[in-house]
Amino acid sequence: MATLDAGVLSRLGRGSAPAHVLGKRKPARPRLGPGRPIPFGVAIGPTLLIAAWVLGSASGTLDPETLPAPWTVAETAGGLISDGRLQSNLLTSVQRAGIGLGIGVAVGLVLALIAGLSRIGEALVDGPIQIKRAIPTLALIPLFIVWFGIGEEMKLLVITTSVAIPIYLNTHAQLRSVDARYVELAQTVGLSRLAFVRRVALPGALPGFFTGLRLAVTISWLALVVVEQVNATSGIGYLMTQARTYGQIDVIVVGLVIYGLLGLFGDLAVRAVERKALSWRQTLGD
Repeated sequence: MATLDAGVLSRLGRGSAPAHVLGKRKPARPRLGPGRPIPFGVAIGPTLLIAAWVLGSASGTLDPETLPAPWTVAETAGGLISDGRLQSNLLTSVQRAGIGLGIGVAVGLVLALIAGLSRIGEALVDGPIQIKRAIPTLALIPLFIVWFGIGEEMKLLVITTSVAIPIYLNTHAQLRSVDARYVELAQTVGLSRLAFVRRVALPGALPGFFTGLRLAVTISWLALVVVEQVNATSGIGYLMTQARTYGQIDVIVVGLVIYGLLGLFGDLAVRAVERKALSWRQTLGD
């Protein structure tokens, strides 16, 4: 809402400096809050999991036939890198997930704006979205195969439809939660419909959009795992399917580790962009 506040003050002849100062001012950290941020705190949980894995493997608690040791997995990953299989399949997976994610985010955002800013749009869009939300993606794959075959179009469509749902739900809910006082202010200063969308609706919907985006990034990888095991000839999922056929558990674990790292770093990237885009917001986590 800082964008709207600055515009309103400017139109009322009060200047933009006060809004800028207010936007930058941060209150003292609340005593009942979660406390100060922990440096590299996001790495603590994964590090503990790896440490438990190492200790379990070294002590013999974990059966290597069930879960190979970390050093065995690292050696297998090195072999896959040396023969080029890991890089080529990883590139294919990243391309599929990236294209599906980009299209799904765009579709979900547009539908959320249509439904969130218009009662007619909501009547047309919200019902089908809720129906799709209730139908598992796995249940649609056989139908998508009949309609679009088993090529890249089907795989991208599965990822796109899976991604669009959380983007739509969170953005739409946040749009409808925009304070009505800001809408009244926009009308008072004479903002046009387009200016209202740009300076009030979109900034107000950003928190919900980023929540949906974090979910969408994770869901894109989950959908990718599924579609790459449907008659695929490349990708990390294909590599894992082949490994399952030949009983190569270490290769399967390599694939799982890669999916986990991609999901983690994708979430970190979204959170970094969110902090930058919503720097005007003062929350408990600041």
